[in-house]
Amino acid sequence: MADAIQLEFQARLAEHGIMIHEQQLDQFESYYRLLVEWNEKMNLTGITEREAVYTKHFYDSVSLAFYVNMDEIRTLADIGSGAGFPGIPLKICFPSIKLTIIDSLNKRINFLSHIKDALQLTETELIHGRAEELGRKAGYRDSYDLVTARAVARLAVLNEFCLPFVRKGGCFAAMKGSDPQEEIREAAYSLKELRGQLSSVEAFQLPVEESARHMVLIRKLAETPKKYPRKAGTPLKTPLLQP
Repeated sequence: MADAIQLEFQARLAEHGIMIHEQQLDQFESYYRLLVEWNEKMNLTGITEREAVYTKHFYDSVSLAFYVNMDEIRTLADIGSGAGFPGIPLKICFPSIKLTIIDSLNKRINFLSHIKDALQLTETELIHGRAEELGRKAGYRDSYDLVTARAVARLAVLNEFCLPFVRKGGCFAAMKGSDPQEEIREAAYSLKELRGQLSSVEAFQLPVEESARHMVLIRKLAETPKKYPRKAGTPLKTPLLQP
């Protein structure tokens, strides 16, 4: 039986037309319990208080669906997912999506593998690897309807991590906290190089604490040029900035 925190979460999603049912609420609750349990052994999150996890991790992750029509999304890649955000909450809400999660830390992939089994998530691929290397591989490169990254790096770096995975005509959604206008200006050259175009920047506030969130939505105009992504480590060390 759902309690007040779960019912509030369910109602907040319903306000945006996202209906989740008892089985999905059970999946979110199992996810929460396992997150807290594994967090005692390894550093997954600094947020463990239950209501805060539902707001700052689960609701925040699903907020991507307020601005992207998930009915049109068949394949989703979550780059640098950490403890599974936003990929796993989106998969719970939209189970028909084929989800790929890429993370460079194997112990996080082990945690996510446990979550996948416990929540019985189908069509969910978990990969231990570097985005720069996987972004060059057939089957991943220029392949996904939607690619996302949440609080991973500055946009000029993220573009090189993420845009190679997006299919032509697909979308990259960078999930940011504070106003990203300066990052967007800095990222103009990388967008051009990687065949991306800024579609929109959506601003909203998380419920309760009202902290700022921004969704940077980028459309992929053409296939990734052969020279990108550069070798692992290079995008972070020397981001694609205007020469």
